[in-house]
Amino acid sequence: GTGFRRLTTDDSKQHYYPSLSPDGRSVIYAAFRESNVYEIYEMNIASGAVVQLTNRLGNLNAPEISPDGESIVFKRARPNSDENQLFLMERNGADPNNIPALSGWDPTWSPDGKLILFASNRDGAVQLFTVRANGKGLHKVSNLPAIRGRSDWSPDGKYIVTYSGGPWEHEVYLMTADGSNAHIISPQGGNSQGASFSPDSQWIAFTAYFDHPSDDHGCEIYIMRIDGTDLRRLTSNDYCDYQPRWGP
Repeated sequence: GTGFRRLTTDDSKQHYYPSLSPDGRSVIYAAFRESNVYEIYEMNIASGAVVQLTNRLGNLNAPEISPDGESIVFKRARPNSDENQLFLMERNGADPNNIPALSGWDPTWSPDGKLILFASNRDGAVQLFTVRANGKGLHKVSNLPAIRGRSDWSPDGKYIVTYSGGPWEHEVYLMTADGSNAHIISPQGGNSQGASFSPDSQWIAFTAYFDHPSDDHGCEIYIMRIDGTDLRRLTSNDYCDYQPRWGP
């Protein structure tokens, strides 16, 4: 929990959905620009230099750079519509296009870059799916109640972590990469969500409310081992800390 450092400085705009680049040198994130428009930006962590990658495509979020550093996947929501599309673009923001015939949100790359994991309600209840970057090979992975999104692959490719449950009753689930053996790993009662694997696939960072239950502003960042043991709190602030993503 040491080394806390603020990266973005513009208090007039909301910044969220951060994700570190594969080489750990930059962070990519979404930020408010104007009504119904969120843009995607990339910041060099050492220098603080920021590059805007998109230009009025819509409400964009959940950007993530591919393992080879060449592409970015993200979600676009159309204004005044319930439609959520998965988009791909080049690392510099060029050639943004939707993945054909695919709706969903919270995309994340498989460690080998061959698949994209995402959440969708395309079959009714929200579940996790995988697909190749060309839109082919769509496969339903999960069968859990009340999935929200924001999932992650383990870097060794063996596991997927996600969260599920009703309001204020979310728990972190671990499953094998094919969706089998899904089970709760978070300690009960924390409204745990938004999990992310460590580079060695042995730890999970996530948001929870163990110390401030039922307080909208009480979420903190915790880590635990993938079997749910050794729970540790990392942050201690008077505001909500959420959406952790582990770096390389």
